[in-house]
Amino acid sequence: MSTVKKLAGQTAVYGFSTIFGRFINYLLVPLYTRVFTDVEYGINSEFYAYMAFFNILLTHGMETAFFRFAEKENSKQVFANAFISIMGVAGAFALSMLLFGQNLAQLMGYGLNPEFVFYCVAILFFDSLSAIPFAMLRFQNKALRFAIIKNINIFTLILLNLYFIVLGPYWQAKFGSILPFYKPGLGIEYIFISNVVASFVTLLLLSKEIISVGLNFNYAQWRLMITYAIPMIWVGLAGMVNETLDRLLIRVLTPNVAEGQALNGIYSANYKFSIIITLFIQAFKFAAEPFFFAHAKTTEKRDLYATVMNYFIWICLFVFLLVMFFLHYFKIFIGAHFHAGLNVVPVLLFANIFLGIYYNVSIWYKLSDNTKKGAQISLIGAVITIVLNIVFIPKFGYLACAWTTFICYFVMMVLGYVWGQKYYPIPYNLPRAFLYVSTALALFALVQGSMFWFDPNTFVGNIIRVFALLVFVYLAYYKERKTGAQLFKI
Repeated sequence: MSTVKKLAGQTAVYGFSTIFGRFINYLLVPLYTRVFTDVEYGINSEFYAYMAFFNILLTHGMETAFFRFAEKENSKQVFANAFISIMGVAGAFALSMLLFGQNLAQLMGYGLNPEFVFYCVAILFFDSLSAIPFAMLRFQNKALRFAIIKNINIFTLILLNLYFIVLGPYWQAKFGSILPFYKPGLGIEYIFISNVVASFVTLLLLSKEIISVGLNFNYAQWRLMITYAIPMIWVGLAGMVNETLDRLLIRVLTPNVAEGQALNGIYSANYKFSIIITLFIQAFKFAAEPFFFAHAKTTEKRDLYATVMNYFIWICLFVFLLVMFFLHYFKIFIGAHFHAGLNVVPVLLFANIFLGIYYNVSIWYKLSDNTKKGAQISLIGAVITIVLNIVFIPKFGYLACAWTTFICYFVMMVLGYVWGQKYYPIPYNLPRAFLYVSTALALFALVQGSMFWFDPNTFVGNIIRVFALLVFVYLAYYKERKTGAQLFKI
């Protein structure tokens, strides 16, 4: 089996499980945006943004360090070092939050709901301990077990949400009795409760990986790992600034708190439309990170990375066209009062394409042990995010957030490519990439223009969209048919 075919197969397994599971999870968005107000949904989005930041600190770059060192040394010892490191940091964090969580809730403006903080701490603790066992499954190419456990987590989360948010109130209204474990009036608290249980179940399912490896700590090796990992903390934190800080700043920079939470809710709901590209990128990362490290010593590695990029860009652009051509159908997934934010969808979709390309072109700093350069790029992106959001959110609201994300990821993509060609040159096919991007944008513009004559909901309107997608598919087939036949042995 060719190396690219193997990567495609691994991405397909991760992708199917991730996309299927997350799509089912995505079906909770219509529920949330219809049961809860935009203010309540904004509060929920705000706390999950906080968790994204803290998750970076608790895992402190140990996932990437695990892949780097497991390829060169005893993988079981590397696993033990990484897991114990995370367990120590997560344990100290949980203990400090038990002591000072109430005070933190007060500072955040949620003194009446400190339970939100404690739920988040529990989720973070369980999820951080699951990170290295999941990384071990990826390293061992156990994509199926990885997928099964991930989907158990997602389905547990979904079923509990349905039980508490739908069945509980229905049962009480219909039969006048209260279901077990259900307490009326908790609202969005049930989102957090469901996540706590799902994360705990996931950690239990991963206990086999933890027990089978053992926990013998090697301090000398851990010092090398943490030296490599520390810049990755800055990469991760800066990445979370770029990805989630806008949802925190909307509330802070809007004079009226309730209005800020409502704007955050609308923006967060529409951000979900970029999830299809995000899911593909995530599935690709799950397969690609161990794949890139595993092939770092092969002679054809740089040509291999360049070829992978061609397919990656085309698939991301195909997803962009798919979502935008049929957005009039996709939008039914969120409540009608959230549709005011649909104008940010194309901007966010393309922003996430830039982010995906950056993940590809930035593999050089991990392979060359130059993680400090990766941290610098991420910090530059973070500065762009902070400055542009602070300047423009008060005037343009969540539209400023979308365009800031676009600009930030574009700059990071360009820097990742330029610096990469200096320190670890890879022969990417730039003309091919420009061809795919320009063709996708031209098809998008033509289809949007055709809607002046054809209603998008009509049969003719849909045929035009499908034909445009087929044109884009044929372009990729025509340009990649030779390399595809060689690499995939068609």
